[in-house]
Amino acid sequence: MKLINFFLFFILISINFSFADINKEFENWKLNFKKIALENNISEKTFNSVMSDTKFLPDVIKYDRYQPEFYEDTKTYISKRTSSKKVSLGKKFYEKNSKLINTVENQFNIDRELLLALMGIETNFGTYVGKMDILSSLATLSFDKRRSEFFTNELLILLRLIENEQIDYKTLYGSWAGAFGFFQFMPSTMKNYAIDHDRNGYIDLKNNNDAYASASNYLNQIGWKSEKPCFYRIDLSENIPSKYLNISAKKLHDKKKIKIF
Repeated sequence: MKLINFFLFFILISINFSFADINKEFENWKLNFKKIALENNISEKTFNSVMSDTKFLPDVIKYDRYQPEFYEDTKTYISKRTSSKKVSLGKKFYEKNSKLINTVENQFNIDRELLLALMGIETNFGTYVGKMDILSSLATLSFDKRRSEFFTNELLILLRLIENEQIDYKTLYGSWAGAFGFFQFMPSTMKNYAIDHDRNGYIDLKNNNDAYASASNYLNQIGWKSEKPCFYRIDLSENIPSKYLNISAKKLHDKKKIKIF
């Protein structure tokens, strides 16, 4: 028993040292990142206000390494995100916001059914937008080596939006990967497509007016055509390389017998 206790104590000490080391590395990274931010026209005042409380979030690394899109088969993934309850909630949301949704549909030529489906999938019609500190999430992923360049750029864009007073950094709570608002926009998407639809001088992607118009503008700008189909049926050949198939498709013995569910 004493030997077991010793090993447990040793493991706990090792974990504490590991966290202390990585937090120290993260603080050093912040010092270096500050230089990059200042070189990219972020004021020292903005940087100090916004970044001083950012922390390394180990859960973000865990989520990044195990994303359901890559580990769940298609049927499991879809069944977790669609239900009769969600459809009912969507109908109620439409009834309450039909004037806005119909206006946006006509203005941007984007099907209201598509917008409702996207909002339902992304945030359950605005009822779950995420609770992670986006600035800390982006800082953690920028500090991490796997996709550092991408997330460093996203963090710089977000700081610029804050610098220009387009976004209130105190509201920035969302997904572990830095996505924000009812349609889960990354900072680069905010910069390129977000709209102040209610013209109050401020883009609020947790407000139906700005969120719906911004999502519609995004889809319109990237080339969505309402008269075109949103998908095409394809037939798989027997010798298709498995790397092009998701997990569920890889398990099929006869790929010609795929069922649509």
